[in-house]
Amino acid sequence: MQVKWKTLIVKVSVWMVLELAFSFLGFDQLADYSEYLFHPRLTALTSYASN
Repeated sequence: MQVKWKTLIVKVSVWMVLELAFSFLGFDQLADYSEYLFHPRLTALTSYASN
């Protein structure tokens, strides 16, 4: 299996930049809230386990 390094680096870089931008703009909390809405039991178990 041959890795296309340029494509991988570009995709990872774009993902990191978007993740930072969304976190800075406050969309990270929106994503967390949507996860809670769609999977409330899993989110509750995860938060209980981390405390």
